Amino acid sequence: MNTESHPYAGDGNHTASYYAASANPSPERPELIGDHQIDICIVGAGYSGLSTGLHLAEKGYKVAIIEGARVGWGASGRNGGQIVNGLNASLQTINKRYGKDTATFVASMVQEGGEIIRERIKTYNIKCDLKEKNIFTGLTRAHMRELEDRKKLWANYGINNQEMLDKNQLREYVKSDLYEGGLIDHSGGHMHPLNLALGEAAAFEQNGGIIYEMSPVIDVNHKAVSPVVKTAKGSITCKTLVLCGNAYLGHVVPTLTSRVMPVSTQVMATEPLGEALARELIPSDACVEDIRYILDYYRLSGDKRMLFGGGTVYGGADPVDIKAKLQRNMDKVFPQLKGVKIDYAWSGNFALSFSRVPQMGRIGDNTYFAHGYSGHGVTGSHTFGRILSEAIHGDLTRFDVFAKLPWHPFPGGRAFRVPYSVMGSWWYGLRDKLGA
Repeated sequence: MNTESHPYAGDGNHTASYYAASANPSPERPELIGDHQIDICIVGAGYSGLSTGLHLAEKGYKVAIIEGARVGWGASGRNGGQIVNGLNASLQTINKRYGKDTATFVASMVQEGGEIIRERIKTYNIKCDLKEKNIFTGLTRAHMRELEDRKKLWANYGINNQEMLDKNQLREYVKSDLYEGGLIDHSGGHMHPLNLALGEAAAFEQNGGIIYEMSPVIDVNHKAVSPVVKTAKGSITCKTLVLCGNAYLGHVVPTLTSRVMPVSTQVMATEPLGEALARELIPSDACVEDIRYILDYYRLSGDKRMLFGGGTVYGGADPVDIKAKLQRNMDKVFPQLKGVKIDYAWSGNFALSFSRVPQMGRIGDNTYFAHGYSGHGVTGSHTFGRILSEAIHGDLTRFDVFAKLPWHPFPGGRAFRVPYSVMGSWWYGLRDKLGA
């Protein structure tokens, strides 16, 4: 096992999260040593890389994935575990910016990621505590109008899995007095995110794929006819390269650095609550998130812990005290949990794009990339992995739609993207507090 310090990953092992503590057994994959050649090389063993790799391996391609730490080390193994349909940018926003045809195209695939996840779980018998339904909650009447508009908008695109809940109806699903009501998406859900990633990695290997762990990429030559990826102890030359490092790709590929900004979000896990208290809090066992700009999201784990997340830190830094930060919010939602023991608290980064729309494209002739899910990567990454595999296999139909969407760097470049975003966050946070 390689024990060298990795600049972005500490020693490369999983962070001390509930997910890591309850992960299914998984082998330690070898480090990349020596020079190799293969059809397709993918950088990053998170959902994007694993989804792309598994689709391609199932088609018969010879594929290798290089991971700087462990499989699912980044956002894929740390997130809230919620299967939430849609992108960060709403269909209304996409229609306004890019036109009706693009909005219709996006609407046709907003549920696809969840469908892929369920198919993977079923086909490969992945044990990851899959549960159904997710709920969006509103704290104000303005929030409720926003949810009603969302339901109508999605229905206009033929998506009819959502149902409005007034205050009393919501309490049948979530026993909290904080909310005015909510919207339930019957096609949403939640699961153990790290175990999903580990299961997909095993499925990839069952189909002939190779994964190298603890192998941070130090150089990428995407301009060559046959792209080359270098690590400290080895290299891979390939016919096609796919970059799926997302928030953790760093500055290895400068062309992509300005496109996204790492943003950290935090999650904590209580001690096991027991069946009675867990059912008292969330009788439906659905996952929940509110619709504020800086939101709370939470759900019950398979062993009846409350997994509660929220908050953002632009630039990707960790808060000084995650438990204190999240405990205040959890106590507002569920006063019954005041004083409950917190067993785990952790932080992780997602990649934010300025437009809040994920980016997919190509640099050079044979290098593809996907990133910038902006907090909606659980489903988005699975969909984009399929679209990347389609493009590499020769069908560019869906890839080209995303590749042609305009993107914009954060105002002020790298130096000012964090303070700019903090100012925006402050403004929207103030609107949340005022109920605007």
